[in-house]
Amino acid sequence: MEVNIEEIKYPIGRYVRPDAYTTDLLQEWIAVLKALPSWMDVCIENLDADQLRVPYREGGWNIQQVVHHLADSHLNAYIRIKLALTEDNPTVKPYDENAWAVLPDVDSVPVNVSVTMLHALHRRMVALLESLSPAQWERTVFHPEHKRTIAVWEFAALYAWHSRQHTAHIQQLRLRIGW
Repeated sequence: MEVNIEEIKYPIGRYVRPDAYTTDLLQEWIAVLKALPSWMDVCIENLDADQLRVPYREGGWNIQQVVHHLADSHLNAYIRIKLALTEDNPTVKPYDENAWAVLPDVDSVPVNVSVTMLHALHRRMVALLESLSPAQWERTVFHPEHKRTIAVWEFAALYAWHSRQHTAHIQQLRLRIGW
């Protein structure tokens, strides 16, 4: 059986930035963000240390790295949203997610710590997003790596996709291996 690397890398498809948002889309994105921590509970359930070190694809991160990455990435997103809401189009600091994925804490800290962090973080993030006015959804940050402004509503869209994407990485690996 031939492996389609594109499908393994992007099991739900590459991210496509929406041109706009609706109230229904915002509710959908928030629902995904609310669900992510529970999805991670299920994704890592009954996996041992060796299984957590299996990469979801050749040359890709292992499950442990993916889980810790979700916590790191979503923490950065939460901070960027708060900056957008409290400052006038601030410039955010990019970071090297691949370098973060190989820092010693990723290997030494159990994944359940990051899942617990996601539970707490997403409770805060969802509460914040659910409280926003229409004008606040339009608040922005400037991302120098992408050379453009990003609105708060775009963060909701992107991180809902990001949540689904990495959940699918782990789920599909478990299916392929038969865990």
